[in-house]
Amino acid sequence: MSIATVIQKIKLQKSNKESLIDLYDEATEDYEFWSKDFNMHFGYYIPFRTNLFKRDTMLNEMNNQIFNRLQFDKKNAVLADLGCGIGGTMRYGLRKFPRLHIIGVTLSPFQVQEGNKRMQHMDGLILEENYCNTSFTSNSMNGAYAIESLCHSGHSEEALEEAYRILKPGSKFVIGDAFLKKEAEQLCPGSYYCYDQLCKGWSLESLGSIHRVKSSLENIGFKNIKIEDISFKVAPSVLHVPFAITGFIIKKLFKKETLKTQSWKNLKGSLFALLSGLHMRSFGYYIITAEK
Repeated sequence: MSIATVIQKIKLQKSNKESLIDLYDEATEDYEFWSKDFNMHFGYYIPFRTNLFKRDTMLNEMNNQIFNRLQFDKKNAVLADLGCGIGGTMRYGLRKFPRLHIIGVTLSPFQVQEGNKRMQHMDGLILEENYCNTSFTSNSMNGAYAIESLCHSGHSEEALEEAYRILKPGSKFVIGDAFLKKEAEQLCPGSYYCYDQLCKGWSLESLGSIHRVKSSLENIGFKNIKIEDISFKVAPSVLHVPFAITGFIIKKLFKKETLKTQSWKNLKGSLFALLSGLHMRSFGYYIITAEK
């Protein structure tokens, strides 16, 4: 790799990081329209347990599915939320398991400030750190999870290695996210266009292919890797996107408020997430469980 290529890659990573911080500093408050619990992710639908018309029941069920797969000691465990947003999933876990401790990391100062306000009197803390390089001691966490956050680093090996480093032996790492089913250069023109616009809207570096990510986890040293395609479980919450976008815009117009640039980008990313989901041969939503 030439020096010019390396410099260009560093510039792109820096630009993506700055865009991501801007997105979440300015648009996090918009997510309250998506979820009253500030769940900044899609949901998991189970007939008769979740409600198709009440989005947060599906979003919180996704939280439940993640915690169920972590299999930690409910009395005195410490978990890491790698890309915690404003702490919606953390608060869910802390309410369900009162003796649990969770530490989350995010690049957004706004999310750190607002998230910690919402977790007063709970055993949770949000730090302004990069999940690729945390301050956590090696072999210190009883579990770690990442819900729709590692995509901002392209599901990089660096992020996966950091998760491995901080986990105690025998602990689980759980990822809930969208992945490519093939490499980006193998996508058809329609799929690639949706993918490109999705990445631009949500300031994603890229989406990792599910096969490459599995291989990376194995090479790093994770074992007992289980990959579940839950695309059809997630689809009902994704179908809420056009209604949520329309309602959000109408609300802003009614209040005579202008949409911020980052809000427009967020809405654009949400729309192309829906369109990408229609390309089922190219995109899928998975839960990955791996053990150190």
